[in-house]
Amino acid sequence: MYAYILSLTGQNSQKYKLILHFVPLVIIYLLLSDFFILPPEKKIFIYRNGGDKYISFKQNINALVMVSGVLYVSLSLLSLRKYKKEISGQYSNTEKINLNWVYYLIAGISVIWFCIIFTGDIITFISVVLFVLFAAYFGITKAGILNLTEIKNYNAIKKEETIVSPVSVKYQRSLLNEDTIQSIYTKLVYKMDTEKLFKDPDLNLDHVASLLDIHPNSLSQTINSIENKNFYDYINRQRIEEFKRLSVLPENQKFTILSLAFESGFNSKTSFNRNFKKYMNCSPREFLKNQNSDLK
Repeated sequence: MYAYILSLTGQNSQKYKLILHFVPLVIIYLLLSDFFILPPEKKIFIYRNGGDKYISFKQNINALVMVSGVLYVSLSLLSLRKYKKEISGQYSNTEKINLNWVYYLIAGISVIWFCIIFTGDIITFISVVLFVLFAAYFGITKAGILNLTEIKNYNAIKKEETIVSPVSVKYQRSLLNEDTIQSIYTKLVYKMDTEKLFKDPDLNLDHVASLLDIHPNSLSQTINSIENKNFYDYINRQRIEEFKRLSVLPENQKFTILSLAFESGFNSKTSFNRNFKKYMNCSPREFLKNQNSDLK
């Protein structure tokens, strides 16, 4: 699962390091080589007698399984957290690429690990079967798992960015003094006010940077320095403000809340509600009620 997440999120640039994770498994198999060459009846005898002379070895393996389970679940969660932080700095809408569904897979793997350690073979087998059925059903019904085009596009962009020398990027960022940052921010605000770039649901950092003719790192640093936000939060705040403006106009009272949310640049009801509550500390309906709006 950990290797899958690294591959899915484009964090496996040094693939040879993944091989190191299989070293303990190879060592275990080597230590059990004498068991593997035993005749079948001897293997059955050892299994029925709880491991026979392999009891202490089995206990050590169980301890390693417990440690590795906690370790790899933790590493998987940390990798997802890192990925979500990265895409928040690149995209204004992350619904299609946030990989929230992976948390269900991690939870399923954790349950199986728990069953392996603390329960018998039957319960473990049942948990594995249920997990496979759940994963199959989830994979078929949830397009986000099978259609990974958006994530592949993100990884492709990420690979292109790694071509840029880290040293050059470092110096480029260091050259941004207060005046430069303020100049970039002024251009950004002007673009947002006049062209309402935030209305594009697929708006991303690279596109805005290209419109301003600056490096994406410079734009990201500018937003972070002045707004104290990442790109995702900055753009969605603009969308919330646009929704508030549209919702009080008399000519818009015939529209629904969701239609105005889409008009403001959001691409899903979930994203709109979550961001609105984050910035306004109330739901859209509660806000409109206080504004005496007739939107539904």
